[in-house]
Amino acid sequence: MGTRTRLTSVESVHDEGSYLFTVRDSYGDDGEVVVVPCEDEVAAFRNYCVHETDQRLAREGIGAVVRDGEMICPRHGSTFDTCSGDCDNGKAEGMTLADVDVAVEDGQVYLVDDELTYLYDGPVQGDDDDDDMPSSTSHVNL
Repeated sequence: MGTRTRLTSVESVHDEGSYLFTVRDSYGDDGEVVVVPCEDEVAAFRNYCVHETDQRLAREGIGAVVRDGEMICPRHGSTFDTCSGDCDNGKAEGMTLADVDVAVEDGQVYLVDDELTYLYDGPVQGDDDDDDMPSSTSHVNL
């Protein structure tokens, strides 16, 4: 196992609904990861909809929209199981979110994914093509 980085607590993810942070992959590219409640624990996924990869699922200041164990894509309303990342409806039906390896120990969440390096809390800095929430084609109200 490679580097372990403490991210947040399970309690905080459950209280806030999600936790967003920035990573660097093995190719040197920066990206975002969102940690969401999964039953009594948490799960982590790359922060984009697999149907439309420029669509983020979580935003700074808003977090991810999670209802009844599902994370909702704000653009098309596809819902993803917060434990598995599987989607069974909408434009992303049959697809699964890219998961990120995290571990929970004593109520604390750690990044343990050998392909990713933690950079900082929050979204990728200097990403100006992300002004506001996209115009939604779904019925989801944020």
